[in-house]
Amino acid sequence: MNWQGKKVLVTGAGGFIGSHLAERLCTEGASVRALVHYNALGSRGWLDHSAQSGDMEIVAGDVADADSVRQVVKDIDIVLHLAALIAIPYSYVAPASYVRTNINGTLNILQTAREAGVERVVHTSTSEVYGTALQVPISEEHPLQGQSPYSASKIGADKIAESYFCSFEVPVVTVRPFNTFGPRQSARAVIPTIITQCLSGKKVKLGSLSPTRDMNFVDNTVTGFMLAALTPKAIGRTINLGSGREISINDLAQLIAELTGAEIELESDDCRIRPGKSEVERLLADSRLATDLLGWNPEVSLEEGLERTIAWLRENLDKYRPGVYVV
Repeated sequence: MNWQGKKVLVTGAGGFIGSHLAERLCTEGASVRALVHYNALGSRGWLDHSAQSGDMEIVAGDVADADSVRQVVKDIDIVLHLAALIAIPYSYVAPASYVRTNINGTLNILQTAREAGVERVVHTSTSEVYGTALQVPISEEHPLQGQSPYSASKIGADKIAESYFCSFEVPVVTVRPFNTFGPRQSARAVIPTIITQCLSGKKVKLGSLSPTRDMNFVDNTVTGFMLAALTPKAIGRTINLGSGREISINDLAQLIAELTGAEIELESDDCRIRPGKSEVERLLADSRLATDLLGWNPEVSLEEGLERTIAWLRENLDKYRPGVYVV
């Protein structure tokens, strides 16, 4: 991948995946403009802790505001659009905010990219749009099921992206990561929830233990985004990025306990359980298109990724509140 001289915008650059992606782009020689969400404290998210933040142009704004988007897309070659509201439990509480950020925000990115004539827009989807698997492994042809306001908002965003490719020939690629994990991930996600509790006590509180997920380390996901941004044949396509391996939440907790050396007691906490029809029971990716089209393969295994994540969380446990349910 040759990123030398490319002017790249990363939205959601202060977040988990976005910060890793922005750093990798800098390492590869790209000129990076990082859009972080404006807030009163002036926090730039994880970029406040990045040794490479000085190599980026960091701009505070909001993808839901068209004027804000217009300013950051100016003079950009490639847009990597990751900004989104992602917490499923909070989408039950504030669904309108998910429409505003995820659908309207994506519309702003696409319309501005269209006006500016950018070379490529990489739009971020999620495996949650598939809902509970009707057949496995899940290919890109699997039906979309809006089982939560979050997943419904991402389906809407995906379809807006598709429409801009079909109607206006905006060069869009939709990347659909399965359950990405790694250093910096919020405790809203299951893996840091399990690890922080294993590191701090014997009782691990979780929601439903039976659902399965396809866990993919963040370095693998970042590589997929970068390949999607530069591969000509990817334009107009939707591409899964998953490991092709599923694991139940129960077995995941036991594996993490083994890797941390903790003896744990699992407890299903009612407040963490999704409404029955909203729970996604099974996710398992078919990523053959990513392999065939992009030459992508998940190089970091679940176990290696967990070991790296555990090591990072041991050093950063003070940034988390183990045992406290984060909506």
